[in-house]
Amino acid sequence: MAPSGINHLSQPCIYGDVGSSYAERKSRFMRWLCKLFKSGSDRGGGSGSSRHPQLVGEENMAWRAPVRSLDDRARSQKDKEDLERAIALSLAEDSKRSNGYRWRTDDDDDISREIRDALNPNPYPPFAPTPYYPSRCGRICGGCKRDIGYGNYLGCMGTFFHPECFCCRACGYPITEHEFSLSGRDPYHKSCFKELNHPKCEVCHQFIPTNAAGLIEYRCHPFWTQKYCPSHEHDNTARCCSCERLESWNARFYSLEDGRSLCLECMESAIMDTGDCQPLYHSIRDFYEGMNMRLDQQIPMLLVERQALNEAIVGEKNGLHHMPETRGLCLSEEQTVTSIRKRPRIGGHRLVGMRTQPQKLIRRCEVTAILVLYGLPRLLTGAILAHELMHGWLRLKGYHNLNPEVEEGICQVLSHMWLETEVMPVDKSMPSTSAASSSSSSSSSKKGVKSDVENKLGEFFLHQIAHDASLAYGGGYRAAQVAVNNYGLRSTLDHIRLTGNFPL
Repeated sequence: MAPSGINHLSQPCIYGDVGSSYAERKSRFMRWLCKLFKSGSDRGGGSGSSRHPQLVGEENMAWRAPVRSLDDRARSQKDKEDLERAIALSLAEDSKRSNGYRWRTDDDDDISREIRDALNPNPYPPFAPTPYYPSRCGRICGGCKRDIGYGNYLGCMGTFFHPECFCCRACGYPITEHEFSLSGRDPYHKSCFKELNHPKCEVCHQFIPTNAAGLIEYRCHPFWTQKYCPSHEHDNTARCCSCERLESWNARFYSLEDGRSLCLECMESAIMDTGDCQPLYHSIRDFYEGMNMRLDQQIPMLLVERQALNEAIVGEKNGLHHMPETRGLCLSEEQTVTSIRKRPRIGGHRLVGMRTQPQKLIRRCEVTAILVLYGLPRLLTGAILAHELMHGWLRLKGYHNLNPEVEEGICQVLSHMWLETEVMPVDKSMPSTSAASSSSSSSSSKKGVKSDVENKLGEFFLHQIAHDASLAYGGGYRAAQVAVNNYGLRSTLDHIRLTGNFPL
């Protein structure tokens, strides 16, 4: 069994003296070499081969091979044969010393290599391998976070990507077009970016076109934030007579018989005839009574069409009317008015079959009747009634010849206060503008819980009063509101009676 300290290598074994040392073997080889060199010099004469210059560059090296004659090649072949003979003789001499065998060691390889290098020097320098550099200088893909490797790659915003990893943030598919859009550091297909960021018209549902200057120009409702193409203001697109929103192409409005349009949300709580409006009218009279502003006279209230209201305005001598369309009127003259007797029915997207009747209004006091447009949502109808009832209260209490800004302003304050009791939560810490909230809360609770749609409409009507741009209605309301907040409603009314103006 072989000793445990020996490495078993897959090399051929040779026979010889196990105990011969490395120096002894090297000495014998060198003696053979001397004999060979001596015989080689006798055959070859004193001529030696010439060296050729090496051409070295910074990155590449080109070596010029030495020119050899036929004699040189023959002599080289002869030297090689002598070398092989010398090695064979040396091995035979080792085999005669003692019987046995040994493994070939690394020393044998070194001696053999030295002999071969001495007798057959390589005329060419060793090949200088090309330095290895990490792929793409260590570039990491910004998508998959792996090494990019060799092949095509993309660079964007100081980051590199595999072509399949440069994907749209919206759809997730690779961006292969020559042009793309950026939002921050997120790439998008141009079509995806337009779909996400280019505003769409909420009427025709198309991308809003650019104007002559290349800018996106659109209209936007200040409360509903409905964006639409400017062209829809002039192409006969229907607008809701209540909330002012434009009709969308995928949600048809209802058409009233007097030419107005009503959206689906406003239609949910619309009041269509005089009988339906009576409970609301009485609840608003209760609201006034709760603020110690009782109306002793029974003032008739009628729901009318647009044409009947416009005719009544023409027959009225006094009063300021809100343009572009008046939705309520406090009559002080005797007239014959056509009112809505029976509500219309729905026929497709039209309200048809409405019944009307003429009614002679006789003047029994300073106020003949209150007229309101039919087909409006309950909260808007109530706000109009609260406004017109204040006109009636002022006339019945002797407030004559008031400035339009003062009269319309204080009427708008009462309308706003009633809407607050319907929409806003009751807060007893509020100032005197909501002094009637506690007394009217009972009447409000009888109507049940309103839907989110109706509450949103109420917020819009409040916004409409507060941001009215007209001098009498908008400017008058804001001036009256300041006075009521500072001095209270009753003190403000007393000051108006004495001076005709709001207290400063």
